[in-house]
Amino acid sequence: MSDCKEILSMLTSPESDVLREGAYLAGEAHCEDAVPLLVEMLKSSNIGVQEAADNALRMIGGKEAVSGVIPLLQSDEAPVRNGAMDILRALGGNELQLLIPLLKDEDVDLRIFASDILGSAGNVMAVAPLCEALLKDPEVNVRYQAAVSLGNLGLPEAAKCLNQAMRDEEWVQYSVIEALSKIGHASSVDAMVKAMSHSSELVVSMIIDALGEMGNVKAVTLLLQRMESSPTALRNKIIKAIVNILGAKLVNLLPKTERENFREYLLVALEDEEVEVQDAAILGLAAMGGDDAAAGVFSIASKLDPDKDQDRLERILESLSRMGVTGVLRQALGSGDQAKALIAVETLARVSAPEVEEVLTNTFWQNEVAVQRSIIAVLARIAGPGAVGFFMDILNKHGDGKVLKCAASFLGPKLRHAPASDMLFALLDHKYDDVKEAALEACVAIDGPDMQERFQRLYLGIDPLKRLMAVYALGKIDATGNLDILKSALEDESPEIRKHALEAVASLCYDSEVWLDLLASRLLDENRDVRQTVVEIMGQCFSSATVPHLIHALHDDDDWVKVRALEVLGQHKVLEAIPEVVGLLENPNKLVTIRTIECLGSIGGTSAFRALLAVSGSEDYEIMEAAEAAITRIQEEQEREI
Repeated sequence: MSDCKEILSMLTSPESDVLREGAYLAGEAHCEDAVPLLVEMLKSSNIGVQEAADNALRMIGGKEAVSGVIPLLQSDEAPVRNGAMDILRALGGNELQLLIPLLKDEDVDLRIFASDILGSAGNVMAVAPLCEALLKDPEVNVRYQAAVSLGNLGLPEAAKCLNQAMRDEEWVQYSVIEALSKIGHASSVDAMVKAMSHSSELVVSMIIDALGEMGNVKAVTLLLQRMESSPTALRNKIIKAIVNILGAKLVNLLPKTERENFREYLLVALEDEEVEVQDAAILGLAAMGGDDAAAGVFSIASKLDPDKDQDRLERILESLSRMGVTGVLRQALGSGDQAKALIAVETLARVSAPEVEEVLTNTFWQNEVAVQRSIIAVLARIAGPGAVGFFMDILNKHGDGKVLKCAASFLGPKLRHAPASDMLFALLDHKYDDVKEAALEACVAIDGPDMQERFQRLYLGIDPLKRLMAVYALGKIDATGNLDILKSALEDESPEIRKHALEAVASLCYDSEVWLDLLASRLLDENRDVRQTVVEIMGQCFSSATVPHLIHALHDDDDWVKVRALEVLGQHKVLEAIPEVVGLLENPNKLVTIRTIECLGSIGGTSAFRALLAVSGSEDYEIMEAAEAAITRIQEEQEREI
């Protein structure tokens, strides 16, 4: 630790670098003798010197630092005053005896600064002097700042004097209301409500908002008493406050005598210009329900931009859904207005009621395709066996791909409705691939001997796409029973068909002895993607029997096949593969080399470690980095085993 005498010498240097170093050392050494010099440094025009002095004073702290900085509050330079206030906010909480007397100073600005600083003290001892300033200081700005600081302290001990200050002039009332809102003391509810009788409309509005934020149920009765006599704008504010306090418990907690009147006021509040008031009214009406309430809420929803107002629209739809299947939703579905119909469908999608299915099926054909798509998506999710006729009708009459996909999903994977087989199978000829895929999954889900025969016949055709679908379906339905077809498909001229046949055969990997021979034969396939698929499947169905084939794949002509084989061998830590893997460290393709290094790191062991050490000194940074990471992995693995 440096001697304070040496530090003091550094703090008188004309060199800014020396000053900064001296300040740092003074802070580290908690050198109180350096405080006067550090305070002078705060006045420097060099920002670096200022910051160094600031940090040092904060580290030294205590009575010396606080008393040394206080005079800077009267500096003519704003940056110096502001810097001093920041330091005192940080240090003053433990030295209140030095700050509290400033509240009696003749200088108004100094009293304001002191009030501000005490708000950061985090000390209950600051409450009484601030309360005295709030209630007795002749300067309005001091009283204002005292209220702000009491709010920042957030201590319940301040509630009493803040309640008394509600009779002060309007400027002070603003800060008092905000402070009381932060503290949230129950006694403040009465004080704020009483102040409403002698306050301006703006202050009353602030009081109502504060009561809503405080969330004290006690305020509800007091606010309800003022509702009748309040003008519309303030009444709407009261509505918002009460809803904020009661929330979803609104109906249960409101007195029965007040409930109907309150509901009428909620409907009026829907017309308020303030979005927050509207949203509170919507929340309240969602709890109370009714067709007129739903119509008012729906009107607001229909005017929102789905992109710009997405979050708000989502909340409103949730509120609408809590009201159930209302008249406005039924009307919107039959209105011919696409935007309104879509809102209705989105709302009904959230409603858990049996009648939703009936409403949507009855209005489906009345709407445009965009709405029909939305309706069918909901019905495919919520409808039951009773809707089979409706969905069969869709397959028979509709031409839109997205609608047909939903129908296929409902009749196939969801219900496995065999009578739909003819129409679903016919969709395999649809012009859109995604419809073909949906129909294929539906046919696979329906299953059965009849469906198998359909796909077996389809495989015998000349269309490669249909043969591909047949191979996929037969593999999913019964790979064992259709093994002869799958063997044939492994020799198909189409690489895609061969790949699908491989995936079908892979489903037998733990049930049949022939799967590996069928798979291994395709390691000689002319198509790289097919060979790569073989390696990936061997990784999924890994056993000791697959190891020779995976090692063989390391010598494939295609680097990506090599890479996949390396990944599988590393994943399964195949020690016997290390000699062959090491041979790939000299591969001209850097990607193969790096994957080889990673494989060795995954496998681990002495041989792998030695091989990695040999390449860790590579001049190629990426290879060197990969080798170091692999070596670290092996070492960590060994430590865990120990």
